[in-house]
Amino acid sequence: MSDQELPDVPDEDRTIEFMLEPTPYAARPERLRPKAKRKAVEAATPPPPFEPDGRNPAYVEWLERQSMLHDSMTLGRQLAGHHAMWANPYAHPDPRAAVRQASVWYTAYPISHITGPGESFLASLGAEDLWGAFAKIGIEAVHTGPLKLAGGISGWEPTPSVDGHFDRISMQIDPAFGTEEEFRAMCANAARRRGTIIDDIVPGHTGKGADFRLAELNYLDYPGIYHMVDIPQDAWHLLPDVPEGRDSVNLDADAERKLAEGGYIIGALQRVIFYEPGVKETNWSVTPPIYDYKGRLRRWVYLHYFKDGQPTINWLDPTFAGMRLVMGDALHSLLDLGSGGLRLDANGFLGIEKVDVGPGWSEGHPMSQAANQLIGSMVRKVGGFTFQELNLSIDDIKQTSAVGPDLSYDFVTRPAYQFALATGDTEFLRLTLREALRIGVDQASLVHALQNHDELTYELVHFAGPHRDTTYELAGGETTGGELAEYVRETMRLKLTGAAAPYNALFVQNGIACTTASVIAASLGITDLETITEAEVRRIANAHLLLCMYNAWQPGVFALSGWDLVGALPVDRAKVRPLIGTGDTRWIERGAYDLMGSAPEAKKSASGMPVATALYGPLPQQLENPGSFASRLAEVLKLRKRSGIATATLLDVPDVPWRSMLVMISRLENGLVQITALNFGPDRITGRVQSEHLPQGRVTDLATRRKVDDVDALGGFTVELPAFGGLAMVVR
Repeated sequence: MSDQELPDVPDEDRTIEFMLEPTPYAARPERLRPKAKRKAVEAATPPPPFEPDGRNPAYVEWLERQSMLHDSMTLGRQLAGHHAMWANPYAHPDPRAAVRQASVWYTAYPISHITGPGESFLASLGAEDLWGAFAKIGIEAVHTGPLKLAGGISGWEPTPSVDGHFDRISMQIDPAFGTEEEFRAMCANAARRRGTIIDDIVPGHTGKGADFRLAELNYLDYPGIYHMVDIPQDAWHLLPDVPEGRDSVNLDADAERKLAEGGYIIGALQRVIFYEPGVKETNWSVTPPIYDYKGRLRRWVYLHYFKDGQPTINWLDPTFAGMRLVMGDALHSLLDLGSGGLRLDANGFLGIEKVDVGPGWSEGHPMSQAANQLIGSMVRKVGGFTFQELNLSIDDIKQTSAVGPDLSYDFVTRPAYQFALATGDTEFLRLTLREALRIGVDQASLVHALQNHDELTYELVHFAGPHRDTTYELAGGETTGGELAEYVRETMRLKLTGAAAPYNALFVQNGIACTTASVIAASLGITDLETITEAEVRRIANAHLLLCMYNAWQPGVFALSGWDLVGALPVDRAKVRPLIGTGDTRWIERGAYDLMGSAPEAKKSASGMPVATALYGPLPQQLENPGSFASRLAEVLKLRKRSGIATATLLDVPDVPWRSMLVMISRLENGLVQITALNFGPDRITGRVQSEHLPQGRVTDLATRRKVDDVDALGGFTVELPAFGGLAMVVR
């Protein structure tokens, strides 16, 4: 259906007439029966000034024409009643169907992608030579990253994105990245190679675009999109002043508490993401006095889980305006543009509720599960799949996987495998894998990824949150989840930042700003990136491939970025000083990269990101060298595809004789038992693999097809592993 042109159906052609029939039920009490028209229309307001003001009808009309809610309603009318809306099953997530569609993903970051002269990002990402390189490596899908207009509107003027285009304000492709025609051409080129394009939607928030400005003007259903409260004038003394030139100011804890006590807002929530003193101390901000479209002055307090330019969408408002906006955005990406899957960003914060004691209920709320079920079902209904990228506890990942997205980002083991590399000890990694097995998370439902646009997240929500008092065994003793989380965080801070690795940076309370290559460099004891030798580059590449083996040789999706493919290092802080000025140090890890060697003399991307140092070089050059990172990665992925590891089922993570050793045992769909054995240390080791899930038989190396050993009567065998190396094996 994505290739069909949907007719532009006028609104009046979609008018539905309702036949009112007598009801067998008693009439409801008058006080519960809402009225469509409470009083006569108010007298017309005086003629407005020709300014970006709510009293100017031209300004209101201009905003409405570019709003996402307006586009969503138009799109919905065109799709209503279309037979294709009933062509696919949709009730239950189907992770293996999604994995079979595309099991190896390239995660792009538009503003860091270097293109050829005069070439747009979308033209470059859809180019035949790039997809040819992807095919040689084994990449089957591209997650484009956010491409639609983002940021905000101030008066008549656009304002820039405050969070890397994750503050969407329109369904229109940002011209800085290309055109809708180029997006459709990219999808078509991917389809010719049996590939898939994965787009983004953000069900948790928008930017401060036309929809938010119309909400501030109290226009039609627009206030219902957001968690925003109209504060009456007799309570304005509880609100801070907004400085000249600002459109909002964050509430401090005292103002938040007083507004909550007054019954106006829910108040404090379970945590303040991106907490920064003087910048973001609570999850609430307030607007200055604003004339609405009827000429009344209003001040609004609105919720934003993330930055103040990302107002939170309300999924349980009587207008259901937020739901309509999000669904329209999803259907536009899938049916109009032609993508095959969608990433759901910030989809775990879709419900908040006041509680009797303590902070408001804002995480793990049933409303998030209900909303995710609706989104996932709608996407499956039109033949697509979804994945969520949200740092949740393992229990919450299990729950959301049962009803919502088809796949979840692997925040279960992502910090743990980096911890294993930094320490040369896999015990914590084994613990997290076993915890996921115990709770019932299917590894095949996870997206196991290397670097993306975010920091190395070590919040360890599972252990620091709901399981902070749970007892775990580690290093021969017992520890609580809270103590375990703090131990891991402190160890990573010491190993990967500060004097040990001054090129990496802490990112508020969430994690570490770094690239995969710079995590490895720190783990190898390299303190100065300017002095890296060729021998050290080879060691970095070996450890990088080890991390690829870990993520690729287990069930689920394997994802990697442009920064991984070229071996990018963080950029010098001085080059991104304006971007990191508010504490967002992640910009040091988002340096520009040139996948195809399209502009070897470029100093920055078209969006202005400075070029990062690339240890491995562009893909054409790497693919001509059998010993390069990309060529060796292709062998890892060829083995994965040939054996069917992606859709296997993880059975066991057994104990190991070496602290640097990790063993994962899975059952392939053909019934054979598959073993992945890895060495996270710098020395060659020989160790025994033993598990009750190992049948007697010959153990074969899946790469060389040579015999490794025989499983003996005790259910074990011996394997030799190189430094920072691994083997994928099967028992026959």
